[in-house]
Amino acid sequence: MDFMRRKVALAAIAGAMLAGGAVGATAFAASSGSGTTATTPAASSNSSNPAPPSGTFKPIETPSHEATESAQREAQENAGQIPTVP
Repeated sequence: MDFMRRKVALAAIAGAMLAGGAVGATAFAASSGSGTTATTPAASSNSSNPAPPSGTFKPIETPSHEATESAQREAQENAGQIPTVP
């Protein structure tokens, strides 16, 4: 009887260790990716002026979106710039 209790206790401890390891690995794997991007040379050398996003800006030209835009924003979009005004 004592041998059976010991086996059950060891199985419970082993299961808890595996579950805790899986949860810990998942938690640290998700947070480690964001930490590496903050230490890139571009981010650390010029943190007050972040680099502009790469790619081509494509404005939204639907009638419902155009109705809410200011004239300044539309002018920036027409010039191919990323809008900085609402």
